[in-house]
Amino acid sequence: MNEGAENEMVAVPPGRVTLSDRRTERSWPVELAPYRLAAFQVTRALYARITGERPGTSPGDGSPVEGVSWWDAVRFCNALSQRDGFAPAYHFDAEGESEGDAKDEGEGEGIEWDPSADGYRLPTEAEWEHACRAGTSGPRYGPLDEIAWYRGNSHERVHDVGGKRPNPWGLYDMLGNVWEWCWDVYDAEVYGTYRVLRGGGWFDEHWSCRASVRRRSHPTFRVDDVGFRIARSVGG
Repeated sequence: MNEGAENEMVAVPPGRVTLSDRRTERSWPVELAPYRLAAFQVTRALYARITGERPGTSPGDGSPVEGVSWWDAVRFCNALSQRDGFAPAYHFDAEGESEGDAKDEGEGEGIEWDPSADGYRLPTEAEWEHACRAGTSGPRYGPLDEIAWYRGNSHERVHDVGGKRPNPWGLYDMLGNVWEWCWDVYDAEVYGTYRVLRGGGWFDEHWSCRASVRRRSHPTFRVDDVGFRIARSVGG
């Protein structure tokens, strides 16, 4: 896969999605403006070109990068924006970003998202779910074995991006392969700065690979089935 394909962005139409949390039995609607979302999860090859690093266990560069923290992902977004001539979406405290201030990284604070910036960013979890569903109403946008790498077919390893059928909007691996970081805090009152993960991964059972499933992780943790995909605001 060439770099242009790796970085392909899909125009996602505006819409409305209702998020829900099984633990709290809470649901809440979110109205969404149009935005762009990457057709593929960020690959090891693209991540290496931008950062010089190749985290993850896969020997191939076509697989999604995994073992990256939320902080790694937001820094990647800014670095890719700068390379491509876009305004970075994230701003760090004066104390927080000399390539990693320990206080800010530990607390998951010290960062602001500028919604007016045209640069790359992480999707919100509402944007992620809206894009995953792609106008469908069920738990998945197709038969799981046709659309996702999960425990039942992955042989317990990550696979190259784009190997399964995309959803109706042309987005690949929205379910399975690796979990994806989102911008949002999961539940500040209970879990502090833990951030949202979506989509399920190669080691998960079928029930975790559904459009509505939420997972959480600390923004500094690097887990071997967690990666990300990038978004951009329309106007950028």
